[in-house]
Amino acid sequence: MATPQVKPPKEDPKGQPPSENDPTPTVSDPLNKPEAGVVVPLNFRVTPEFHREYKAFAAMNGMKMIDLFRETFQFYKEHKGS
Repeated sequence: MATPQVKPPKEDPKGQPPSENDPTPTVSDPLNKPEAGVVVPLNFRVTPEFHREYKAFAAMNGMKMIDLFRETFQFYKEHKGS
């Protein structure tokens, strides 16, 4: 009788969890908040056409896309209020 072959365990696709000594702050960890001025991701999807137009507008005005985003958000808050 043949012996059954044991498959090795698959690697976790997420990788290893961060260690407690990991200096990288995360937004979801309320006890380890990022310092002021640290950049954290803000992810959302847009159409390729919008992305192209937005990027071109920023470039034509000598701005980085993040600076254009900040200015438009500030403008919106001032005019729509919160």
